[in-house]
Amino acid sequence: MPRGNKYKENSKKYDSIKEYSLVDAVELLADFNKANFDESIDVSINLGVDPRHADQLIRGTVSLPNGTGKKVKAVVITKDDDKAKECISEGAIDSGSKDLLDKIEKGWLDFDVLISSPDMMPQLGKLGKVLGPRGLMPNPKVGTVTNDVVKSLKEIIAGKVEFRVDKNGVINVGVGKASFEKVKLIENINAIMNAILKARPASIKGTYFQKFTLSSTMGPGIKVLKSDFIN
Repeated sequence: MPRGNKYKENSKKYDSIKEYSLVDAVELLADFNKANFDESIDVSINLGVDPRHADQLIRGTVSLPNGTGKKVKAVVITKDDDKAKECISEGAIDSGSKDLLDKIEKGWLDFDVLISSPDMMPQLGKLGKVLGPRGLMPNPKVGTVTNDVVKSLKEIIAGKVEFRVDKNGVINVGVGKASFEKVKLIENINAIMNAILKARPASIKGTYFQKFTLSSTMGPGIKVLKSDFIN
C-alpha cells in the first residue's frame, strides 16, 4: 500500500525497531506532522491468547477518564416510552422499539453502539446476522443489554469503550484524539491497559501481554515498552 509524504516524513523521526517509554511515544506522536483533520489515537495490543477457546476470548469495557474525543452515535431499543424519550434527551440518535427494529432490519446501520433492554433481545436476536459481523449486537457482558438503558447510554457517551480481541489475538482500540493533551492520552492508555491486564484468564500459562503499539490514524506505529505497564 503506497504511503503518503507525511507518513514517510514521520517514519524518519523515530526508530521503528526501538521500544519507547509511553511518555516518549506520546511525545513522538505530538511531534509528527499532522493530517488536516483531528486524527484518532489508537493502541494495538498483541496478547498470547487463542480466541478459539471461549475462556481466552478477551472482552470487556472501560471508562476512559478523558473520553474518546469522538461523538458516539448510540441507539437504544426499549419498550419503555419514557426511557426512550429520556435517551433521546441524553444524546441517543434514535430510541424506540418495533419501529426502530424495523428500521434496522431494512438496512439502517448508521450508528456505533446499540443498547437494548433485556425484554427486546428475543426480537433483536433475529437481526444477529446483520449486527453480529459489524460488532453491533448488544451484549450483557459489556453492559449494552441492561434494564438501565439510560445509565448505559450516559456511560458510553462519556467515554466508556469496549475492547475485544480479534481472531489473531490482537486488541485494537481508540484512546483519544491527536488534539488531546499528552497527559490525558497517557491517562486513557493506562486505563485501557489496566483493564486488559486484569482480564487475563487463569488458563494462560505463557506470556499474556506480548506487544504494544501506539499510532495515529495516518501515522506509523510506535512500539512501547511492556515494562511501562507490568513489573
